Amino acid sequence: MPLTKPRIPALMKISSEKTTVNHLKKDIKQLKLKLSKLQALLEEKDGQLCQLRSCSSVTDASTERTMSSSSVVHEENRLISKDTQETCPPDTFQIRGAEVDPDWVVAGHMGNRPEFNISKSDPNLSSQSTPRVRDGGTADSIQLYEDDPYNENGRESHLEDFTEFKVDFQETFLGHTSPISRCRFSASGNNIASASEDGTVRIWTYDSSTPASRNATIYCGAKIMSLDWECKSDRLLLIGTANGGIKAWNVDAKRVVCDLSTSEEFPSILDIKCSPVEPIFVTAAASKGHGSSYVDSMGFASLTVWNMKTWKAMTVLPLGKDPPAITSLSFNHNGKVLVAAATDGMIHMFDMSAYLQITGWPAHDSAISSILFGPDETSIFSLGVDGKVFEWSLQNQGQILWSRNCTRFCDPESSKSCRHEMALDATGRRLLVTSGSVRAPIYQVRGHVNGLSPLPHSAAITTVDWHPTLPIFLTGSADNSVLVTSMS
Repeated sequence: MPLTKPRIPALMKISSEKTTVNHLKKDIKQLKLKLSKLQALLEEKDGQLCQLRSCSSVTDASTERTMSSSSVVHEENRLISKDTQETCPPDTFQIRGAEVDPDWVVAGHMGNRPEFNISKSDPNLSSQSTPRVRDGGTADSIQLYEDDPYNENGRESHLEDFTEFKVDFQETFLGHTSPISRCRFSASGNNIASASEDGTVRIWTYDSSTPASRNATIYCGAKIMSLDWECKSDRLLLIGTANGGIKAWNVDAKRVVCDLSTSEEFPSILDIKCSPVEPIFVTAAASKGHGSSYVDSMGFASLTVWNMKTWKAMTVLPLGKDPPAITSLSFNHNGKVLVAAATDGMIHMFDMSAYLQITGWPAHDSAISSILFGPDETSIFSLGVDGKVFEWSLQNQGQILWSRNCTRFCDPESSKSCRHEMALDATGRRLLVTSGSVRAPIYQVRGHVNGLSPLPHSAAITTVDWHPTLPIFLTGSADNSVLVTSMS
């Protein structure tokens, strides 16, 4: 029976109301997410206030002891001012005029209601169109000061200003149930692989325009220590575990095409890297140590080169007798040179055509946790467990071109269970570093405009990565989430 005219407006009204309800439900979901983010920020501010009180008490005691000398008092006041800036950054937002339940506070603009968009690529993936940060600051922005004891010559100290930066969008992936150990963009940047301490790897996409047909969950049965995508395509994902397992996952076939194992002597696959040119990859495996911390739990190193056609070991790179564990690897653009970072602070460089070590030098006083080739491959970046970052010249070996001290972000507690790492963006101008805090520092290489990742996690940031071509980065956290952030 055909619809009568009076019924048509009624049906249209019902349809409109249903659409409105659906939009409200989506908004509520995103608001709850933002609530948790602001709660983490409030906790961070409380911690800074506690540090300020402690700093103030120390300041008063120091001032009383040094009043006898005006020059000493002047110098101490200068140092106190610097310490206060470091420990207690100025708040960029205030909540006034009402009693606020911390479990129901929205991070962001308090007055204007932002618009939200939900990605349909994965049921566990949510996204919010974050308001752009403008002059005046919002709860999505923060400003800190970094005391850096090194200048470009690695000698003098200066203050580093962490400024606000604009964010195009930020999305949260909530598909894991344990802390995130690694996350990596694929070669094209269309897919993301994220690993958890519970032994699972998730493959997903943050872009609703990218087909979700490759989305998958891989169960590895052990903690994931390393991930790397095949460099020429998005077809293969290599996975290294804490029990000596090496798996190759075919994203099109959605199955493990190869399941390898290292010797029982070297069970931990600390890093795994594919050659950008040849069908080979290198694993940095370590024997078990005798300590309780992440570094002390590693013993000796073994660097093995594997063939990706036969899936067999080709050779073991020479490191000498009982070498300290290798924590991080990096190929240059044509795969002819491989650099490796060790727990004794050494950097090793290998000629991959002859499989021989060609040079090496002591770079840090402590273990090195991450190493990268610079964008023009005339330099190498190294990150120590002590939080110091150095850029080393390859033309003048041993010369420091640029450095930063991110010690404040390398929490000793988080260092006991994970390896700090860094990532360079496609331009080589921005360096992103993991953090014991809920935000990750972003350093402007050889520049002075530094920032922090915008909306925070609710726990330490354990892994980072940049999109291969776009200003988009990943941060994985001990709170089980992965954030995808696009910068302007």
